[in-house]
Amino acid sequence: MKLDILAFGAHPDDVELGCGATVAKEISLGKKVGIVDLTQGELGTRGSATLRFKEAAKAKEILGASVRENLGFADGFFINDKEHQLEVIKMIRKYQPEIVLCNAIDDRHIDHPKGSKLVSDACFLSGLLKIETELDGMKQEKWRPKQVHHYIQWKNIEPDFVVDVSGFMDKKISSVMAYSSQFYDPKSNEPETPITSKNFTDSVEYRARDLGRLINVEFAEGFTSERYVAIENLSKII
Repeated sequence: MKLDILAFGAHPDDVELGCGATVAKEISLGKKVGIVDLTQGELGTRGSATLRFKEAAKAKEILGASVRENLGFADGFFINDKEHQLEVIKMIRKYQPEIVLCNAIDDRHIDHPKGSKLVSDACFLSGLLKIETELDGMKQEKWRPKQVHHYIQWKNIEPDFVVDVSGFMDKKISSVMAYSSQFYDPKSNEPETPITSKNFTDSVEYRARDLGRLINVEFAEGFTSERYVAIENLSKII
């Protein structure tokens, strides 16, 4: 299956939190979007790998993604080396996306910038003819995405561009809250973490609302880009 967009996250829920509304909007426009989680999030204070896998499947259905895969890298300990790059390359060549979305370039959780650089490097290497990969016994063809963009996570990184996601925040919030083990639950007796507070849950909306304010729409999501973002003409700017 060829995809238009492939969104990578170091953990299940990264894509939903970072660019869930953008993913939902693109799908509504007829684009085929897939999600690849690098790890199972097994080191998370709450929940378990098994539970998060079920939550990720639910979130996929809410967003309407075509596929979702998990590479099973070690949460907290995966590195940007040849072994891991080749596994990501296999996903890029399998789905041949025009656009790749990946983790924030800098963030509180160490896996986020690691995942960001790993996927970015793999996108380049995937286009090299002499790097040979096989999937299910079949040789893969080289493929390099035309665009690689990084969503924004914990830190308030200044975006290179923003996407108007007005009308899609409800779907984003629903996909995030599909991970019921991870976020605010006043009835939970599990340990508190930085993402289990009501303030964090509220921030998913108010950060998007603030970015929307800056471009005179209701909600927006921000991204950094690895190259200039070109526009067809000035009238395409909102």
